[in-house]
Amino acid sequence: MTRRLADVARHVGVSQATVSRVLNDKPGISRATRDAVLTALDVLGYERPAKLRGERARLVGIVLPEMANPVFPALAEAMAGALAKRGFSPVLCTRTVDGVSEADYVSILLEQQVSGVLFGGGHYQEGDADHGHYALLRERSLPTVLVNAAVDGLGFPQVGTDDAHGTDMAYAHLAALGHDRIAVLLGPADHVPSARRLAAYLAARDRHGHDGPVIVGRSPFTMAEAQVAAARLIGEGARALICAGDVMAIGAIRAAHRLGLSVPGDVSVVGFDDSPVMACTDPPLTTIRQPVDAMGRAAVSLLLHQIEGHPGRREELLFEPELVVRASTGAAPRSAPRLA
Repeated sequence: MTRRLADVARHVGVSQATVSRVLNDKPGISRATRDAVLTALDVLGYERPAKLRGERARLVGIVLPEMANPVFPALAEAMAGALAKRGFSPVLCTRTVDGVSEADYVSILLEQQVSGVLFGGGHYQEGDADHGHYALLRERSLPTVLVNAAVDGLGFPQVGTDDAHGTDMAYAHLAALGHDRIAVLLGPADHVPSARRLAAYLAARDRHGHDGPVIVGRSPFTMAEAQVAAARLIGEGARALICAGDVMAIGAIRAAHRLGLSVPGDVSVVGFDDSPVMACTDPPLTTIRQPVDAMGRAAVSLLLHQIEGHPGRREELLFEPELVVRASTGAAPRSAPRLA
């Protein structure tokens, strides 16, 4: 008990006597101090006294699919900063292939009595995935916000980028450079944002009067897998690629180089995200920028609105993407290059 008092007091910056008064539910303690002590208990892994367990902790789970893709740490940073300004502590939960699953994290967060959950990506984007843990969140009426497009029927507020408009801008940019053999490299077939981008790609082809072969590739969102898929698309005659993510675009550039082709001399590549290091790639990547900071802050605002007792927003909140032109796109080659 003494160690718990000391640890919590040190974490919050108050006396052990103040911590004791909070734990014994005594009067004379400000709401802010009381919340800070209870949050410290949760963060440090101490169990709340029975009389205080009915209250939700001022903790918010941030569930991410991975941290290798630079866009996810940037999103987590934006969310965590916005939460801290409102007195909430983030609990970062990152899925790994052989580690804790998204459903397991939901169970852990519910046990910790978090105030809400922010998803920065996850199985809600996959039509064929198990969505049972989302139903559990809905049954518990736990405030929840999803970032980027989700399958229908989950019933949570969503914040995202206008995938269709971003794809259209990428296609128009390449068409203006004289390209007409434009491929699109997407995620798996059940991935909702990829479905939106495919529809936009097909519509853009029609709008620009491109009647050549439809060149579509799919892969998981990894550099190695994208490199294999991009090599296949280039082999099918693609001379420009619109990729569903920056990491995939880097894989596409590597594929072109492995085939003895130059970027952008022989093949142009466009990414999606504008992760922080994309200006430093070789060549610097032309990409569609997601307003990650604004999206993260908006997701937190929607979550806190629910925590305060208001109903969640029904309409998806879409942000406008931006085309960032760098050195990975150029004029269409006059003749088909020879592959190595």
